[in-house]
Amino acid sequence: MKRFWSFFFAAILGSVLTLGLNHYFFNKPSESAKVLTHSGVLDAPPATLARYMTQLPTTLPDFTLVAEMTVNSVVHIRTSYERKSRVYDDYFDLPDPFREFFFGPRRREPSQSIVATGSGVIISQDGYIITNNHVVSEANTVEVTLNDNRVFEARIIGTDPTTDLALIKIEQEGLPFLGFGDSDEARVGEWVLAVGNPFNLTSTVTAGIISAKGRNINILGGDTAIESFIQTDAAVNRGNSGGALVNTHGELIGINAAIASQTGSFTGYSFAIPSNIAKKVLADLLEFGQVQRGMLGVNIVELNSRQAEELGLGVFRGAYVTRVESGSAGENAGLKEGDLIVGIDNISIRNPSELVETVGRKRPGDEVLVKYIRDGRERETRARLRNVYGEYSVVTADQSANTERLGASFEAVSAEELSRLNINQGVRVVSVTRNGLFANAGIRNGFIITQIDRQPVGSPQELSRLLSGKSGGILVEGIYPNGQRAYYGMGIK
Repeated sequence: MKRFWSFFFAAILGSVLTLGLNHYFFNKPSESAKVLTHSGVLDAPPATLARYMTQLPTTLPDFTLVAEMTVNSVVHIRTSYERKSRVYDDYFDLPDPFREFFFGPRRREPSQSIVATGSGVIISQDGYIITNNHVVSEANTVEVTLNDNRVFEARIIGTDPTTDLALIKIEQEGLPFLGFGDSDEARVGEWVLAVGNPFNLTSTVTAGIISAKGRNINILGGDTAIESFIQTDAAVNRGNSGGALVNTHGELIGINAAIASQTGSFTGYSFAIPSNIAKKVLADLLEFGQVQRGMLGVNIVELNSRQAEELGLGVFRGAYVTRVESGSAGENAGLKEGDLIVGIDNISIRNPSELVETVGRKRPGDEVLVKYIRDGRERETRARLRNVYGEYSVVTADQSANTERLGASFEAVSAEELSRLNINQGVRVVSVTRNGLFANAGIRNGFIITQIDRQPVGSPQELSRLLSGKSGGILVEGIYPNGQRAYYGMGIK
């Protein structure tokens, strides 16, 4: 018995001794760990185990459900149109004597049939489809193929070159369609799917994330264009134009429109028109037949921190006003050159693209609260937006057709400038687009129109009224800001 207890206590003592030595040697900071440096030998900090976050997802997201929800709402679009063999035929309808004088005897040449393809998104069960303007503009025929290979002829309801959007319709009921999401709520880093039908087979799905918002890549041209794209890295190629950009809830948050590429194929960047712009454009096309744009009437640029410091501004996030158009909503609201616009209503403005997008959702006659910084202090003013002709009313179909045909926008001329140039009235040409009568006639930005066919022009509204009833050749007279007088002849269909 005594031997048993002796062994028992010896075992306990050995265990205690072992635990003590283990604690002393293995938990004591090491004195032998050294780090060799240029200045000598230093003690190294004690080593610690790395810790890993267990909350991170261990698998990639599953897009199968979203893909099933969206593919049947995306269609293939095939358009055909005739390209005339002589460039001036697209813009001029001059009487034969004028035509032969300027261009020589007219020769009848065969037209070329052009075929283009793209994608579209069904947005209602009764056949309304949204796509890009460049997919269907000037098309003689529009053919739509659904994801189940049914084919329909479509008619164009309306187009808007300033946003590159168009609305077409097929006569069919009970179609699958996509509902609009809120593109303002989309966040950088969020997963998105690009759905298109480029090959007239079945819809194609690619995935990526939102890389940036409010991108202006200067592809639409003109001062009235709205470019505030959602940038993604979801693969988009030719034929995907007009397709859907959807979030993980299957909501339509954008219409795919462009890629940034040196080769014409996808290289990592694609751009979509935000759904909140698309919703406004579609509502206007359905109600008025053309888009109604509220205009603030200011020229704006983006600033960086160095430029803001040189201008004496405490902040640089916003849209910096470089010019306020005479008689515009901005001038009437008291905005001046040098103001930094930082908000519209309850929406913060961080760059010019966001200002253009936010105001572009409004109609003529709408009132907005403008927040801006002047002399280091934030101020507020209310502006009642005008249309492109300086009026508060909606633009009529005739006015819209004139603007698109002329390829120019206009503004009133201040009394000070009229006096300086020694003229009684005039309308300034604010911007000239690449394709239009003004560009083909050689009229440049800044030109002040004083007369149309010897009749005085005193306002954009008067210019629109004079041109509405014109056809054939007309004479445009005016003066440039440097005092140079000029005369232009052009033909109107």
